[in-house]
Amino acid sequence: MKRFLLAAMLILPSAAFASPQALDGTWMRDDGNARVRIAPCGDKICATNLWIGDTSKGEAPGDKLVMDLSQQPDGSFSGTAYDAKRDSTYSMTVKVGKGELTTRGCILAKLLCRDVGWKAVD
Repeated sequence: MKRFLLAAMLILPSAAFASPQALDGTWMRDDGNARVRIAPCGDKICATNLWIGDTSKGEAPGDKLVMDLSQQPDGSFSGTAYDAKRDSTYSMTVKVGKGELTTRGCILAKLLCRDVGWKAVD
C-alpha cells in the first residue's frame, strides 16, 4: 500500500503546479493601463494587447508577445518572449496565483528587469 501511495504521489500532478491553461484568459495590468488576452498560438503562448490606455510608450491594440515557456519545479513558467514590433527577445518568468499573474521580463543578461502584476478579467 505504501508503494502505491508513493507511486501515486509521483505520478499525479501536485496542486502547487499550475498548468499552461492557468495562463489562458484575459488579464488587466495592475496599473489599469492594459488588457491582454493570453492564449495558445501553435506550440507557444501569445499575449495580445486588447486595449491600451496610454499609448505614449508605443503600445497599441493588436501588439503581440510570443512566449516560449516551460514549467519550473516551483510551478512558475520561464523561458523567452519575442516582441515582433520591437524585434526584441526577453527572458520571461510568469508566476501564477489564484486569479493573478506576475510577469518578469528581463534584458541585458537579466541585468535589467521589470515585474508587472496582472488580475484576471471576468
